[in-house]
Amino acid sequence: MSTDVWLILPYIAFTSFVLGHLWRYRNDQFGWTTRSSQLYESRLLRLGSPLFHFGMLGVIGGHVLGVLIPQSWTDAVGVSEEMYHVVAVSAGSVAGVAVIAGIAILLYRRVTVPAVRKATTNNDKMMYVLLAAALITGLLNTVGSNLLWGTYNYRETVSPWFRSIFTLHPHPELMVGTPWTFQAHGLIVLTLIGVWPYTRLVHMFSAPIGYLTRPYIVYRAKAVQRPDHSRYAKAWDAPVTPERW
Repeated sequence: MSTDVWLILPYIAFTSFVLGHLWRYRNDQFGWTTRSSQLYESRLLRLGSPLFHFGMLGVIGGHVLGVLIPQSWTDAVGVSEEMYHVVAVSAGSVAGVAVIAGIAILLYRRVTVPAVRKATTNNDKMMYVLLAAALITGLLNTVGSNLLWGTYNYRETVSPWFRSIFTLHPHPELMVGTPWTFQAHGLIVLTLIGVWPYTRLVHMFSAPIGYLTRPYIVYRAKAVQRPDHSRYAKAWDAPVTPERW
């Protein structure tokens, strides 16, 4: 595959990722949501959602360790290449299987539950296809390239290429000779990054951190009848007039 693809496509994807989120936040804050369908069905959701989300945490952590952290750093702290691959294959396989099982359950729920299926947009379908393809090719890289058809050290090609994007001194030639599974995974992930802001995946950046500092909400029930000696009687029984507003 041409070096131009690995030079131009990453910058298009990340530009769309950044500017798209800014645009979405300024113009579609009410649409910045998961569009939860828990009201329609919760049994499958309770099983598939934790598998998918916790599995994704493991997948993201594995990518940070394997792609963003240089091999020289792990060598410096005494992590041998053999030890690294053992951890990568074992932990990566567990996380990958969990997240694929989770998304499979969520897709099954989308298809088989009529109310959830009706609430699924074409945008959602595209997102699920890209997510599933990225996860499958990623697991194929983790298991296949380390166990099935020999070991491939992607930290000498894929990882330096990805890091070079952010230094503005890209090395697209590093991706040209990589196995097709890594190239397919890279193209799918870049496409997913590019369309991310225009899907429900934006909820990833909507953690309810404000809940930790907001004041309590106190709910009080109004009784049908209150005795005159109640401390709240006057407040509850006072008529509402235009002057009071």
